[in-house]
Amino acid sequence: MRIYFFEKVKMIDFQVGNVDMPALDADKVWTWLCAVAASHGYQLSKVSYRFCNDEEILEANRQFVGHDYYTDIITFDYTRGDCAAGDILISLDTVASNASGMGIPFATELRRVIAHGVLHLCGINDKSPEERAVMEKAENDALALWNSMFEN
Repeated sequence: MRIYFFEKVKMIDFQVGNVDMPALDADKVWTWLCAVAASHGYQLSKVSYRFCNDEEILEANRQFVGHDYYTDIITFDYTRGDCAAGDILISLDTVASNASGMGIPFATELRRVIAHGVLHLCGINDKSPEERAVMEKAENDALALWNSMFEN
């Protein structure tokens, strides 16, 4: 009998389209997102983020979601069982606008949106007001987890 041991491999990818890459530490983000997913009973498999501008996300909304408006994020969910995976498109224009409107740092809002995508992969939706309340709590918990892991 053979027993194989596989080292856990970081499966996170960051890409850009028509924007500059935001300052991110991929190792910290991966560690944090794995903890976020685990807190919801999931294990991260492969997550790809593409940071773009408003025009690219509008086109993706039209093409893939059937919406004709800007959003901060679109999540393409490939989760199977408790193995969370997906492609996540984030408009840095909208993230910056939202951060400015709320009077919070861009980095904080970006982390919230990054976690938001993984929370979708963990089965949390935000269509109804009730679902939105659950999502907001999960986002706040994820941000608190980031702070406990890296800001203290």
